[in-house]
Order: sequence, then C-alpha cells, then structure tokens
Amino acid sequence: MKILVIQQKMIGDVLTSSILFEPLKEKFPNAEIHYVLNSHTVPVVEKHPFVDKFIFVTPKVNANKLMLFKFIKQLRNENYDIVIDVYGKISSLLMTAFSGAKIKIGYKKYYTKLIYDFPVERRVKALYKSTLAIEHRMQLLEPLDIPFENVSPQIYLQEDELKEAKNFLSKGGLDIDKPLYMISVLGSGLQKTYPFKYMAKLLDTIVNVTPEAQLLFNYIPSQKEDAEQVYNYCKEETKKQIYFDVFGKSLREFIAITKFCKAMIGNEGGAVNMAKALGKPCFIVFSPQISKEGWFSEFDKNQVAVHLKDFVEFGKVEMDEAKKDSTPFYSKFIPDLIKPKLIDFLKSI
Repeated sequence: MKILVIQQKMIGDVLTSSILFEPLKEKFPNAEIHYVLNSHTVPVVEKHPFVDKFIFVTPKVNANKLMLFKFIKQLRNENYDIVIDVYGKISSLLMTAFSGAKIKIGYKKYYTKLIYDFPVERRVKALYKSTLAIEHRMQLLEPLDIPFENVSPQIYLQEDELKEAKNFLSKGGLDIDKPLYMISVLGSGLQKTYPFKYMAKLLDTIVNVTPEAQLLFNYIPSQKEDAEQVYNYCKEETKKQIYFDVFGKSLREFIAITKFCKAMIGNEGGAVNMAKALGKPCFIVFSPQISKEGWFSEFDKNQVAVHLKDFVEFGKVEMDEAKKDSTPFYSKFIPDLIKPKLIDFLKSI
C-alpha cells in the first residue's frame, strides 16, 4: 500500500501536518508514506521516522504548467492507494484528481466535492483539549477509521546537529547553563509583527525579571535592518544581554540552537511552531488578524498566548478590519497589557 500526503504551505503548516504520519503507520504498518511539500520547508520534517519519501515541489513547478503536468504524471506512476490533500489549492487538487488513488481525502469546499471521495468539513470549535490546527488535520483521518488522538508535531534532531549547536553557542560567548531565550522578534511580515518599540519594551521586561537572561534574535539576513531597529529601541542593559550576531545560518541550525533555549518568546509564526515541536515553553504574541484558537490551546500549560481580544472588545468586524490593516489595532496592543502575563510566564518556567 502507498499513501500520499500533500501540504505545500509554509513551515508551520508542513510541520503541523506531520502529525498524520504516525497514526497512518499504526493503522497501515506496511504502508509506504510519501510527503509532497515545498522544497524549502523540508528541514522541519527531515529525518522523520514515519516518512518513507519526500517529494519536493519547487516554485518553478508551481509556475510552469508543463512542469506541473510532468510532476503530476510522476505522482500517478507511483500508484497511490490513498491521497490526503491537506493543502486544498489548485495544484494539489490536480495532483489528487489525477493520482489514480482509490481513496482521495481533503477539506470540503464548494470546488472540491467532485475531486475528493471524502470531503471533510472542518469544525468551527475544538471538541478536544487541542488546537483547531491539530483537530482539523486529525479529521482527515476519520474516513480511514483512525480515531482522534491529541498529538503534537515533533522535530527529529541528530546527535551531531546538537553537538555542533552547543559548540556554536559556546564560541558565540553564551553560557548554556544560564537562561537562554530565543526571541521571535519579527513576524512573517510587518502586518504580523508586534511593533518594534513595543517588542523592545517586552525584551526590557525579560532582562529586568531575569538579569542573567541571554537573548537570541530569530531573523533572516533580509530582516536584519528591522531586527536592528528593535535592538536599538532596547535599554542599554538589555542590549548587553542580546547576542545579535549569534543565529543559525540554516533552518536546521536554528532548530538545533533553539533546543538549548529555555523558552521561545515573541511573534506567532513558524519559529514558535518549531519551538513547540521541540517541547519548549512559548510565550506567543498573536497578531490581531490571526485567530488565537487555531494555533493555541489553553489546555497546554507549557504555552501562554496573548491576543488583543484578551484585553479589549474585538469581534468579527474588528478581525476583518485587522486583516486589511493591523496597524491601528497593534497601536492599542500596548506592552503594559502584556507585561503581567509575560512576568508570570518567566517566573513559572
């Protein structure tokens, strides 16, 4: 038996969707499981013990109809028995439709009914003590008679990766025996980034509560100027505790470094999802236009999340407006609202 899982979205979605593999192997122990994903997201699921083969989609394939057709033809030649389309967009729908699989599963949308044998309607509210992101994915296994299990994604690091990360931190002047915090200093875009001056205030709070704190910034080279702005807004005593130039040069390096951190603090996004998969406590600042319920469960005592709606009236109208422009809503999300919860978090871990 062969099973194909398709998820072409970003890092957080690719990682979260990996929870499907172990239940599938338990149900079908002799099955060969393949995972279609964007090539740049593979580091978060690399070395996964329940994936037999990764199949990479590149931007060129997505942008070129002929290349996409050839790609789909290659998938068809694999002779899959089951296809689970977690992505649900045109490219993955075509892969699913022409796969030749006897069982095709995906989320119910007005345009997917003719493609999937089992169009799954996502529930609006969580039924279990989990996030909707987890529950929605586990719903895709219901047509296969696989019951819900409250599982979390995992990242599988190798001993040599951890050893290299430890040496890297030591050479960077950090003491892993003292509190080390990874800061998700920037979101995926400015619309999803807590204002720089406000973030600096939160970093000042961390150092005030934990004077020995060592702060690492998570950013990529193209975000360096923005990260520097946050740094420059910090107090001088805070700056002394920030190791600005110590960061992973690759996604796997970042993951290995995060493994040695006491916690992840900052903007919701891929970095937070990776820290969760490593079992790290997280203090998460959600952007106004993102639903907290989708990616956070109040039953996970290892995680604390804050959203503007926790403090001011914030309904569907405000959510829709925030999706257009989050700036005026962020201006209301002042650090003084967040600080008490952040202080409690720091004292509890």
